[in-house]
Amino acid sequence: MAASPDRAELAKICGSRNWSKAIRVLDALLAQSCSIQDICNRAFCYSKLELHKHVIKDCDKALQLDPTLLQAYILKGNALLALGRKEDASLVWEQGYEHALRDSKDLKLLLELEDLLASVKQSKPVVCEDHALDTSPCDTKVVVSEVSVVHSDTIPTADMKTVVCEEQVVDSSSKVMMNSDSGSEIDNTSGSEDMYEITSQPSNSQEIIRRCNETIKLDRKLFVTNISKSKSISLDFRLSRGIGQVNEGNYDQAISIFDQILRETPKYPEALIGRGTAYAFQRELDAAIADFTKAIQYNPSAGEAWKRRGQARAAIGEFMEAIEDLSKALEFEPSCCDILHERGIVNFKFKDYNAAVEDLSACVNHDRKNSSAYTYLGLALSAIGEYQRAEEAHLKAIQLDENFLEGWAHLAQYYQDLANLEKALHCLEKVLLVDKSYAKAYHLRGLLYHGTGGTGMRQFVRVGTHKTAPEHKVLNFKTYSFIVFQYCRMAIRDLSLGLSFESSNIECLYLRASCYHAIGHFKAAARDYDSVLDLELDSVDKFVLQCLAFYQKEIALYTASRANFEFSQFNIDGDVHSLFKEYWCKRLHPKNVAERVFRQPPLRTSLKGGRISKQEFNLAKRHHNFLQAADSIGMKIQYNCPGFLPNKRQYRMAGLAAIEIAQKVAKTWRGLRNVKKSGKQTRKKEKLGIVSQNRGGGCCSSSSSSDTSTSYSLNEDRHASGRTTSWQDIYHIAVKWRQISEPCDPVVWVNKLSEEFNSGFGSHTPMLLGQAKVVRYYSNYERILDTAKSVIKERKYVNIAEDKSVDLSALVESERISNAVSCSDLYNVVGENFWVATTCNSTAFEGKPLEGTRITVQKMDKIGFDFAIRTPCTPSRWEEYDAEMAAAWSMLGDVKDAILRMTYYWYNFMPLSRGSAAVGYTVLLGLFLAANMEVTASIPPGMQVDWEAILTSNPEAFSETIKKWLYPSIKFNRSWKDYPDVTSTFSTTGSVIAALSSYKNETQ
Repeated sequence: MAASPDRAELAKICGSRNWSKAIRVLDALLAQSCSIQDICNRAFCYSKLELHKHVIKDCDKALQLDPTLLQAYILKGNALLALGRKEDASLVWEQGYEHALRDSKDLKLLLELEDLLASVKQSKPVVCEDHALDTSPCDTKVVVSEVSVVHSDTIPTADMKTVVCEEQVVDSSSKVMMNSDSGSEIDNTSGSEDMYEITSQPSNSQEIIRRCNETIKLDRKLFVTNISKSKSISLDFRLSRGIGQVNEGNYDQAISIFDQILRETPKYPEALIGRGTAYAFQRELDAAIADFTKAIQYNPSAGEAWKRRGQARAAIGEFMEAIEDLSKALEFEPSCCDILHERGIVNFKFKDYNAAVEDLSACVNHDRKNSSAYTYLGLALSAIGEYQRAEEAHLKAIQLDENFLEGWAHLAQYYQDLANLEKALHCLEKVLLVDKSYAKAYHLRGLLYHGTGGTGMRQFVRVGTHKTAPEHKVLNFKTYSFIVFQYCRMAIRDLSLGLSFESSNIECLYLRASCYHAIGHFKAAARDYDSVLDLELDSVDKFVLQCLAFYQKEIALYTASRANFEFSQFNIDGDVHSLFKEYWCKRLHPKNVAERVFRQPPLRTSLKGGRISKQEFNLAKRHHNFLQAADSIGMKIQYNCPGFLPNKRQYRMAGLAAIEIAQKVAKTWRGLRNVKKSGKQTRKKEKLGIVSQNRGGGCCSSSSSSDTSTSYSLNEDRHASGRTTSWQDIYHIAVKWRQISEPCDPVVWVNKLSEEFNSGFGSHTPMLLGQAKVVRYYSNYERILDTAKSVIKERKYVNIAEDKSVDLSALVESERISNAVSCSDLYNVVGENFWVATTCNSTAFEGKPLEGTRITVQKMDKIGFDFAIRTPCTPSRWEEYDAEMAAAWSMLGDVKDAILRMTYYWYNFMPLSRGSAAVGYTVLLGLFLAANMEVTASIPPGMQVDWEAILTSNPEAFSETIKKWLYPSIKFNRSWKDYPDVTSTFSTTGSVIAALSSYKNETQ
């Protein structure tokens, strides 16, 4: 029990109506002994200051200790009613009344509850004796939304707490934001919860968190101890006036009032926090942080100042410092839901997803109505691969609030990441039903259309394991074709709508530019790329888009200049400067490129002969049946794995490329057979300069050339020109189609990247990035980990920086390698970043092992690892695999096995900056077709053909895995020979773009 002098002092203070000081005394008493009555007394004092949210918090604490405490029900109900939450107040009073009826020890309180319930039903204001003020809405009530300071009737104290009035949430909610689209800021926005924000959650009650409102709690000790009572009252009134100005959005006036207070009392923490809040509203985050820092200096136990500074630091990207501040704030309130919420969101932004899950789970365990916490929990769980729990959290968020725009948007993104297109589209439709002006939804739906080639529409045909939407029948190919090639136009429509509501949305601008680029609207594409370059940005991620816009505009101008020329003259690998391509692939700042590389002619010059004519689109429509056949062939490239969206434009690309490959290869084979029949094989070999290394055939040039044979037109007869067709010629057909179909992907031959080729530039495919499990590739994690362990145990060493080797013989003997169950364990064994390489056994040079794929483990700061596979293409490696591909290309006697053998070496080679998987399988389809064998099966669910090649040490093992499902599906088919010649039908670059972007008018 507290000493009687303290009680006497408390009675004296209350008698003088100095409620703020009374609260401080009660804080001290409660620190000594947690008395339920003292908690209620403090709630009563808060009610006198109209600090309604703090009233609710204390009442909740009291009721947790004693659910029958009638005084707490009365105080809490009054506070809720003062906040405009009449139904909630009535519910609380009803709960209290039920307890009073069961155990009517205090008849006075029972009758008071009866009166309250009666009055609320009649909507009459009631004055409750000794418990609260008038519960009717008060015009003079100070409302501080989210970023708040103190109340107007309070005397400045160290534990001054400010409340958010729920009536004001939408119009004046203030959040310390970390917006993924528009940068980091403290904002005064509409809407109570934004999934792209780090919201400043309240520190006083679960209900506050649910509404995403905020309070500022100005800590427990009196800082200005020498202030007289009259001066204290004067300061309190001025402080409340400053807060009133903050609530009304008059930040300059508020700052002026706080300045005056701080001139008189420089060490007044409440005023510093108030001014810091006003600065935060004005986006003057450095000034806000400075004020919060001073408040902490004058009172290190000012928990609210620690929290405020943490929020502001998060908004400027200082995540480590923000987490430290929020952790300090939690020391003062260890189970505070709003601080757990805040820290969870900052941890998520910092990519410490495990910590985010821990904080947000703790938050929702205390506050099961916090939709914002649930949606961030869903994001964090999805990042670490807990997809079922992530979906449950996202669904819980929108169950709590069906109009939660950002909740629906994040759920849509979740489904899109897992390639569940129907559900993703449904979520976006829900968003737009709630708010048709929500730009983010249009961006996401545009991205969906762009990424799927039209299957974002409800009437889509799914492939592989996907089922047709139950409410729609499968469409015939005629309708299907229209759906497929409207995708860019649908994307452009949605992106334009998004830009009409948010004109500076860089994601919408960049994506719309890429859509225009893809369908040959080069003028519109260049305009949008220029708009992206002209924007002033506030984040690194957006700056990357600006860099890409520079490169993409140059590629668009290059493509426009080739539009009416033969497609054979579209030659990015040969025509575009190697330095440009290196910077493009790496997404680097284009300054050096702009200064050192010849730029493309301006748009007017590029378009002189470069507009795609209507005739070319009409040509594509006339060959509609042919294009349908190409779609049917091309859809076999689809991976039926999480994260791989069906993309109809890519299907058409792959189908046309496969048919062209089949036509070219069949022509080459016919020429060789004719030569053999004429008995001139030996003389022909001499003429063509085919050397003995070909070992078995004359269908390949085995010269170890680093050139891509793109300067030579494949339209011509190679034999007539004295030159045979090489493996690279065949693969380059697919490469060009891949380049033109998705022009924003930097797909180039790695050996055309000058200095970077010499230093080993190559592909990088992560399974784990930090703590995030990459949805497309994480399924291979265990197999890659086992492969790495096997390589280490076999070779007893690993490679570290600068390719130095580290002997691990002792560790292998101790079985520490065998016992490792994660890449983290392997890293801890080695003690530093390292890599090991798989083995790829040579066919061209029997007994020679080639370096396969590198498995790399790199620590990322303090929050995880980059666990990936890489294929650095050095000149020596290129020569080895060039010889291997040439040998495989020359030995096509047993066609099926030979095709799989060449595919195996292609995937281990990985000679492109990106796109090797699609190109490799497209060529496989084309080669089988050339041999009159059509592959009719889709790739089995869960299988990624390139990874199967990477994870086997020889082509025979790879073939055994693939042929089990591939060979039974092969059907004899010569109907492809009736197709028009691809090269002559779509002869110009413009006609190729039209073929990839066409649709039939009669299906509209």
